[in-house]
Amino acid sequence: MPSFDIVSRVDFQEIDNAIANALREITNRYDFKGSNTTLERSEKVITIVTDDDLKLSQVNDILISHFVRRKLDPLALGKKDKEKAGGDRIRQTISLVEGIEQDVAKKITSEIKSSKMKVQAKINGNELRIDGKKRDDLQSAMQLIEDLQVGIPVQFINFRD
Repeated sequence: MPSFDIVSRVDFQEIDNAIANALREITNRYDFKGSNTTLERSEKVITIVTDDDLKLSQVNDILISHFVRRKLDPLALGKKDKEKAGGDRIRQTISLVEGIEQDVAKKITSEIKSSKMKVQAKINGNELRIDGKKRDDLQSAMQLIEDLQVGIPVQFINFRD
């Protein structure tokens, strides 16, 4: 019976490369001369510390552009909390989204069931397994999930006939 898994994973090596490239661009840009802007990752959190709101939004734009250049989905950048750091500086923490949460998994399974496709969806922790009798049904389920726009990056792995 053909099946595939739906997961949401991020490649931390590529994220580190995107952060390093963004830092390199920040140090070379004229509008960041004299500012003390830092960008670092620890575990699943990216921390940005900069001088003001304008520079913070520019750093976010630079980070997103380098994510796209490294073929990473910007949807992996999760919640953004902005707070005051020491002095006149601003700190923002961005969490990296990994894994499919229960409410998103339930939304995907309910959409598959309501579409009346001949496939079954099962939730396995933070992954989903889709089973069907025909390969064409599974491919149409993949298309349905891509069109669904669930708000997190999803990948299809372990496609088996």
